[in-house]
Amino acid sequence: MYHQQFEDYSELFQIPTFKSLGIDAKEGNKDNDEDKPVIYFCGNSLGLMPKSTPHAINQELQAWSQRGVEAHFNHPTATDWVDIDLPLVPLFKPLIGANDKEIAVMGTLTMNLNSLLVSFYQPKGTKTKILFEKQAFPSDYYALLNLVQLRGYDKDHLIQLSPSTTTYLKTQDILDKITEHKDELAMVCLPGIQYYTGQFFDIKTITNHAKQYDITVGWDLAHAVGNVPLSLHDDNVDFAVWCNYKYMNSGPGAIAGIFVHEKHTQQNTKENYPPRLAGWWGNNSGDRFKMLEIFDPLQSALSYRQSNPSVLDVVALKSSLEVFHKVDFKNLREKSVYMTDLMESLLIKSEFYFPQDQSLKYGFKILTPLDSSQRGCQLSLLFSDDLMENVFNYLRDHGVICDERRPNVIRLAPVPLYNTPEQVEIVCKLLESALNTFK
Repeated sequence: MYHQQFEDYSELFQIPTFKSLGIDAKEGNKDNDEDKPVIYFCGNSLGLMPKSTPHAINQELQAWSQRGVEAHFNHPTATDWVDIDLPLVPLFKPLIGANDKEIAVMGTLTMNLNSLLVSFYQPKGTKTKILFEKQAFPSDYYALLNLVQLRGYDKDHLIQLSPSTTTYLKTQDILDKITEHKDELAMVCLPGIQYYTGQFFDIKTITNHAKQYDITVGWDLAHAVGNVPLSLHDDNVDFAVWCNYKYMNSGPGAIAGIFVHEKHTQQNTKENYPPRLAGWWGNNSGDRFKMLEIFDPLQSALSYRQSNPSVLDVVALKSSLEVFHKVDFKNLREKSVYMTDLMESLLIKSEFYFPQDQSLKYGFKILTPLDSSQRGCQLSLLFSDDLMENVFNYLRDHGVICDERRPNVIRLAPVPLYNTPEQVEIVCKLLESALNTFK
């Protein structure tokens, strides 16, 4: 099949092989080549390691060995540790659509979510409730549930959205629910991309609709940053959080990031600032080491930092951001759309495919929106009965690494940085072969 030509940056990444994963090469590798790379469609769970990452980390280990504590202010080769996270801020700007004052690299995803929720959830009068989705990632549910309980409310202060007629939430249903509860809502908190279905929410439309009713709007962008184009500043988002170990390829448990719109920080002073969970790394850097009992928050998202960041985590993230800095993200998005469109077109031709509105027999249906503008680089397949585990194992035995969500969903994520349309074709053929094998 002829494919539109796109740049392939897979040579910048370390791709696991049949041998490194312990896969029997005879199953999915006709040449019996143990060093053959697998097809990695699991970047929505953990991205691949850039080849530049070990050098970046080793450089900091050498600085530690050579300079010890002095590397905080006297690094032998690179950025002093006291400012190690600051060079990452401008690298994030084009990925999330923000300015220098609105980005901070800090913490981990749920820690950051809790931190910003504590500051931004400000119930007043009748506006005390939070709107989010019924099938949110468990961490988000736990965070929001405990947030309202900390303020003395019960779980009835959480309004959850469920799909009405499709496998995903329609934008209009979200807007209608916001309007219905406009006098009760203090906050709307949704995912930029839903982890389970891969749905890409209309951030601008939803945010602007809620803002007209004086509702604070926050987004969990764990599956969106590095995956789809974002314009958080122009969309008037109040705050957002994300992790960096999925599409940002920064390693398991990588340091995370936050966005706080500049309107919330540009008036920060010693006497007047929004209270938050605070620490010395959010304080005026000029006075930081004076150990004053005065909180003087920076006039930026950096004021939400609490502690000095892990140097090794930061430079691992920087090595990935430098990869993104080399590419045209618009072209990456075009490649992503092309590959998911291709995968969809191949899958719906299968004799085992069932449309979303039909009951599922032997085979699968696609949970993800079929409109490519409403999804990232992921298609989620719902399988019948106990079929999923067999299909998942078959794919792995043949060198396809993807993600299973028990009991019956496989998520396939062709990442434009290191996957290709040709790999999409191979995966779809193997999926068909698996379904025929277990029929």
